Amino acid sequence: MERKRIHLCLAHMSESGLEQKYVREAFETNWVVPLGPNVNGFEKDLEQFVGQNKRVVALSAGTAAIHLALVACGVGPGDEVCVQSFTFCASANPVTYLGATPVFIDSEPDTWNMDPDLLEEAIKDRIAKTGKAPKAIVPVTLYGMPYRIDRILAVADKYGIPVVEDSAEGLGSRFNGQMLGTFGKYGVLSFNGNKMITTSGGGALITPDEDSWREIMMYATQYKESYPYYQHEKIGYNYRMSNICAGIGRGQMSVAGEHIAHHKHVQKLYEELLADVHGVNVHSQPVTGEFDSNYWLCTITLDPSVRIKGQEDAYKAVAGDVTDCRPNDNVEALRVFLDAAGIEVRPVCKPMHKQPVYASAPAYVNGVSEAVFKVGMCLPSGPCVSDRDVSYVVDCIKEAIVQD
Repeated sequence: MERKRIHLCLAHMSESGLEQKYVREAFETNWVVPLGPNVNGFEKDLEQFVGQNKRVVALSAGTAAIHLALVACGVGPGDEVCVQSFTFCASANPVTYLGATPVFIDSEPDTWNMDPDLLEEAIKDRIAKTGKAPKAIVPVTLYGMPYRIDRILAVADKYGIPVVEDSAEGLGSRFNGQMLGTFGKYGVLSFNGNKMITTSGGGALITPDEDSWREIMMYATQYKESYPYYQHEKIGYNYRMSNICAGIGRGQMSVAGEHIAHHKHVQKLYEELLADVHGVNVHSQPVTGEFDSNYWLCTITLDPSVRIKGQEDAYKAVAGDVTDCRPNDNVEALRVFLDAAGIEVRPVCKPMHKQPVYASAPAYVNGVSEAVFKVGMCLPSGPCVSDRDVSYVVDCIKEAIVQD
């Protein structure tokens, strides 16, 4: 019998079926619009979950949340925004939507997230070169790993720059016991189909106070003023979350804690089962005590000395020329080997400062993200991944390694 395919990270519905209940109620009451009881309820659930007396606006995507946060920070044409380079493009693209320029900041080696020292170096240099400070700073909880938000905030406060926390992958991740996304001026969450919980697609913006919440709500709903006719005094966007999607989210909130616990459990299994595999290292959080990662994705690095079956043919199937910044041949060979075994894996994010679309953007680099990109890989770790699946993944990795 053919084995099921093990996917990288897929959301899982609650056993109680609450998602279907809330969605059915939306249809039965004809709330099939981008507002309604489910949207309001989901926002209240999120506010209770993140704490810190924050207000939350549910939106159509995490990318929309970043966009609106930057709008609220006053980002516009000619401005610059410091963005973590080691991330998915959704962290940087909203900067360009606004006619501004992303300034990419490389990572520190232990968390793989924004390097606070390099951040300050970049700010000083941008002020010297442009005569003004960047308008915002966007650190990222890459794969759920907390960044050193205390040091990032210290730099931001020194230069009077607001922080927009991109915690799209960090639902439930904490630093010093406090939820990521609640430290900066704004915090971003994502509920895409592969995230810790899902609304199929969607996101949310964590706001600091009632006034900020109200302003973001206006921007998310085309900035319609309170008149008996359409009155618009600012450019707004159609970013409010659907009441149908929010119904899924309300059901998902009932299993958010279970999902986070499961991801941490899977991380521990990988650490235990791969501990004696030479040249394969599981990336884990610093042991200093402040860090509490949700381990949204479990990641490994593969030493260049490790030989993988089929490595000599690693990139032969790739159409056209491969780029100068790519995973090592053994990493690509392992990806192909595992794919043939029914296991979905992928390389870690290619640094944004190495993406052709951002070739001309300023970048302050130390080599960390490029080095990790060459050796890094994401392993299956979602709620649907069982202990047996993890054992199978590890067995296949061992099988793929050429023994001397």
